[in-house]
This record gives sequence, C-alpha cells and structure tokens, in this order.
Amino acid sequence: MKKIIFRKFLYDCLIFFIIALISSSIIIWVFQAVNYLDLVIDDGRNYSVYWYFTLLNFPKIVSKIYPFAFFFSFSYVIAKYELNNELIIFWNFGVNKMNFVNFFFVISIILLFIQISLTAFAVPSSQNIARSLVRVSDYNFVDNFIKIKKFNASVHELTIYTEDKDSEGNYNNIYIKKKIDNDDFQIIYAKKGIFKKNQKEPVLELFNGENTSLSDGKFTNFSFSKSEFNLNPYSTNTILVKKTQEHKTDELIKCAISLINKDIKNLKIIKEKVRNCEFKNQDNILAELHKRLGIPLYLPTLMLTALLLIINSKEKINFSKFRLITFLIGFFIIIFSESTLRFINDSIKFNIFIILIPVITIIMFYFYFLIKLKTKIVK
Repeated sequence: MKKIIFRKFLYDCLIFFIIALISSSIIIWVFQAVNYLDLVIDDGRNYSVYWYFTLLNFPKIVSKIYPFAFFFSFSYVIAKYELNNELIIFWNFGVNKMNFVNFFFVISIILLFIQISLTAFAVPSSQNIARSLVRVSDYNFVDNFIKIKKFNASVHELTIYTEDKDSEGNYNNIYIKKKIDNDDFQIIYAKKGIFKKNQKEPVLELFNGENTSLSDGKFTNFSFSKSEFNLNPYSTNTILVKKTQEHKTDELIKCAISLINKDIKNLKIIKEKVRNCEFKNQDNILAELHKRLGIPLYLPTLMLTALLLIINSKEKINFSKFRLITFLIGFFIIIFSESTLRFINDSIKFNIFIILIPVITIIMFYFYFLIKLKTKIVK
C-alpha cells in the first residue's frame, strides 16, 4: 500500500512538473523566437535557418526554467494534497514522514543529474550547432551592412552610410568611418562603390574618393581613383569564434585546471580547441563551469524546501501563510543560486566555499527534518 501511495504522489508531481516545464518553455521560446527574426529580416537568411536556429535554443530555455518548474510543481502538489486532506490519509496508512522525505530527496538527486545533462551537455552542444548553422548559411550580408540613407553603426567600431543605390547595384556617395584606437580613426568617402567577392571574401570596391585618417595625433589625407574596403572581418567576427558557453564541458574543465595550475605548456595545446582559454578569461570560464555543474546542486535544497509543507497540518497552523513563506524561500534560493555566478573569481578557496553552499544547506535542512519529525514521533 505504501508503494502505491509513493507512486501515486510521484506520478502527480512528475506529470505536473513536465507540463509546467514544457508549457512555460514553449511560451518563452515563442517570445524569444520573435527576437531572432532579424536573422531573416536584417541578415536575409532563409526561414529554414531561422527555424532550426530557434529550435536549437530550446534546450537552453528548458535548462533555465527547470529549477522554477521543479520547485513550483512539487510544492504545489504537496500543498494541494494537504488542502484536500490526502496527506492525512497517507500518515494514517502508516507512511512515515521521514521516509517520505528520504524518498523524494532521492528523486531530486535523479532530477539533478537530468539537469546537469542539460546544462553540461545538451545546451553547449545545441548552442555550438546553432552557431555553426548560422556560419555556414548563405545570407544577404550587403543589404544588412549598407542601408540606404541611414547611418548604420550596428557593427562594432564601424559606421557606414550611402546616399542611394542604382539599378546596376552601384552605391553612390559612400561614407565610412572606422575607429582604429581610442582617439584614432579613418574616414573614407567615395563617389561610387560596388560590392564584390574577392577570393570568397566580401569587399567594397570604391571609386573616386578620399581617405582621411588620424593616427598618433597626425592627420593623413590622400585621394584615390580606386580602392578596396575589406568587409570580411565585420561579416564573420561574431559567428566564427566559439563563445565560452558553446565549448564542451570537458574542454572547459581541462582549460580551468591548466589556468589554475598556470600550466603554460598545456594551455598552448588546449587553446587549439578553446581559443579564449586565457588568464584574462579565467573568471568567465570558472563561472560557466559553475553554471553547468554548481547551480544544479541547489535542486535537492529546493525539494527539501517544498517538503517543509508536510511538517505541519493545515489545522495546526495558518497554512496559507506558511505556504506563501515556503514559496518565497524557494524563489529566494533560486535567485541566490543564479547570483552566485557573480562571486566566482580566481580565488580557489572562495570558489570551493561557493560550491559547498548548497551542500551545507542540504545538511542543515536534513537535520531540521530529523529534529522536527523525530519530535512528532515521540509525542
């Protein structure tokens, strides 16, 4: 009978959890998909790239929603059972509250590993595939880069303007401003320009213009009848280099170990795969590993928080108030777990302390249950 009770309660919790997780993820995915429309509108990529790209971002959304859906689902079902007097039936059938806590604590450990499989494997893999998809796809780069009668400063350290475009594809009266350093810059004006591909690299071929530059406080000016402005650095810079969150977890672990040990020889080998594996990026790499492997450790804490609702029956306390307090504690834990990313730095001892916070919290919660539930048994 006890096994049937445990299975029924677990079934209700998991069904509610899956529904809450998928439905809320889909809602957020739809809103986020709208933001990715610039892949089609601005970049000129086809709709198949857009749909694949948005779908590949779905695992990332699921991993973000996971702890919220988990805590809300289990705490909601527990509160619902209590309000419907079903928990009282459980206790009357001889179900021990501590055994109940132990059972669902084990369930939270299983769900913890599922979350880690998402954050450490599925999300980085899908993000890398999404970037690769954008990189290899064809798109109308020029129409995105050069907008008629608009100063386009969407590309970092570059502003470009053209007065019009004729039927033959020639741009008339082009202005280009390129920032070189803090105070140094280059300004190019050309009466005419045309987009070409030079050895598969996009270039803007310019005619009859002037090139003015400021370098080290000195102005340089010269005229040209024909010149080329290479657009390749601006067309591929954001999609060729892998971001930290797109690297495999084992690669980041090897990188972090080498950075911590200051193993220069091994760093050179790792940088072939992880290009941003540098001492200046150590905090970001450690924070990314904490996001994948450290934050999921708060899941059992959230389970124990939800299980606080079984300690007292609704007849003995103001259950609505107690339920609200429990919900607030749970959401505080979720927000706090995310905020710990800010505290990750190059101090190994401090980082270990940050990682141990959920473990210490679990132990404290567990002892609290042992004390409270043991007292009730004695009575």
